[in-house]
Amino acid sequence: MPTLYSQVERLRTSRDTLVRLRGRVEVSPPAPDALPRNREWVAREVIAHIDEFLDYWLGEIERVLAGPIEPAPFGRDDKDLIRILSVDRDRTLPVSELYARLDASLERVLRRLLELDDRQVARRGLHKHRGEMTVAQIVDVCLSSHLEAHCAQVAAALDAGRS
Repeated sequence: MPTLYSQVERLRTSRDTLVRLRGRVEVSPPAPDALPRNREWVAREVIAHIDEFLDYWLGEIERVLAGPIEPAPFGRDDKDLIRILSVDRDRTLPVSELYARLDASLERVLRRLLELDDRQVARRGLHKHRGEMTVAQIVDVCLSSHLEAHCAQVAAALDAGRS
């Protein structure tokens, strides 16, 4: 069994949740004109963020794996300008494009995670706020748990009629 099997299964379960919510996202109103800086995100904005963070965190994992020193510096915080501007830019994309990006990014992440061996998942990175983390911990916190939390956020936004 692959080293990160449980995290991969959690990511797949989250993908299934988002797929089940797709019809509701498609009929939800478009994102408001106001940027999502100081308000709750609508479902489309959350999915735009998911699309962005999947590739981002996979890249950070690769940074830790390739780092010449250990722990290798990695990560960002929620004030990161690229993170913010990516959601601003992509929140108005058609739902079909948001989901196509989600599918492509998640498949790439899952494929790569299943390739990692015990030595690789034990590599250590250093996040400026979270401190030292192994690749396994980065996957758990920054990918699996992060995606689960945003699945709940999409459902809550749809239930509240915010989107």
